[in-house]
Amino acid sequence: MRRVIWRIMPFVTLGYFISYVDRVNVGFSALQMNRDLGIGPAQFGFAAGIFFISYCLLEVPSNLAMARFGARRWLARIMISWGIVGMCMAFVVGPRSLYLLRFLLGAAEAGFYPGAILYLTMWFPARYRARMIALFGVSVPLSVFIGSPISAALLQLHGYLGLKGWQWLFVLEGLPAVAFGLLFLAVMVDRPAEARWLSPQQRQWLVAELAAEAQQARPVGASSTWRVLANRHVLGLALVYSGTAGATVGLGLWLPQILKSFDLSTMETGLLNMVPFGIASIVMVWWGRASDRAGERLWRTVAPLAVMSASLAAVLFTHSLVPTLVLLSLALIGTYAIKGPFWALVSDWVPAAGAAAAIGQINALSNLAGFGATWLLGVIKAATGSYPIALLPLVALALLAIVALLLLARYDRRASASRGRP
Repeated sequence: MRRVIWRIMPFVTLGYFISYVDRVNVGFSALQMNRDLGIGPAQFGFAAGIFFISYCLLEVPSNLAMARFGARRWLARIMISWGIVGMCMAFVVGPRSLYLLRFLLGAAEAGFYPGAILYLTMWFPARYRARMIALFGVSVPLSVFIGSPISAALLQLHGYLGLKGWQWLFVLEGLPAVAFGLLFLAVMVDRPAEARWLSPQQRQWLVAELAAEAQQARPVGASSTWRVLANRHVLGLALVYSGTAGATVGLGLWLPQILKSFDLSTMETGLLNMVPFGIASIVMVWWGRASDRAGERLWRTVAPLAVMSASLAAVLFTHSLVPTLVLLSLALIGTYAIKGPFWALVSDWVPAAGAAAAIGQINALSNLAGFGATWLLGVIKAATGSYPIALLPLVALALLAIVALLLLARYDRRASASRGRP
């Protein structure tokens, strides 16, 4: 499997790294753009969140299209599309054009994350999946860790060649997506059976291993695409993932402004914004490996949700930079540690035949929480002037996710016991 890991993981992980840079760089651009264009907190929250409306609407169709046209072509198409739209963000002139381009960016990016998750399940047997998904998912905190100082530095190009700093940020961070999409199209293949870089024996073993697992997967009780989308397990898992999706997006987009509220410079904001995401990157990989070694998914998903909710609630009682940064770091550790065990749990519960629709549905519905959280953060901040109060909806989402997951696990145990009775 080492050869598969080194051939597949760098490309998929780097693709999502670039994706997330383009998705959340609006949080850094806001440090200049909001003032230049007269955009308030509520307008920014809506603009940042409207991305998820089109993103959610097109998630499932995108995943189904990928299953039809192949991962190589479809994921490359997504990367090239979002890179072009991301560069166009440099030319917004006010709230309405910002709303439009964020909506188009969501449409362009739709399907990359669930498509990549599905792609990984086509290459890695179940015992590898939590750590591979965690390794893939670590690109998100790493993108903020590495992208924060870069974004802050790009804002310093203000006035060069007649462009503002935030315009340079969008142009120079959108261009790599187009280039990498073309590279992905040139070098990747869809399935192990097509991998000429594996020996015939390696190809045969991997294809047989994945086929055997597909036969043994526990069904969720639905076979057709539409029945999978409406299945209670799939809908429940979407509710569970909302607990982390809301915090991932809300903190990713608003953390620079939360830190800036402590009277930091733009560069200081960029450097401090690295800290929680850097720590979360390390813990995320370790937690995914631990989940695979223990073969345990449920409680390794519940525990990070509990850490996240408690840390965000505690921010309400802090009023200085250091304790706030510590608590937000703990919250982000919980937010990202969930992802590996959660998606491994999904692959255990959802049969291969319904995986494309189910993964797309879970990601699409959960990302509606991204819209709600981002918009509510802006509305509450505008109404109260307080970022800690604005974070409370994220606490509620995480607690709801814990309850939903425990109920799903209880239902699954009862269903398994019922199937085992004579």
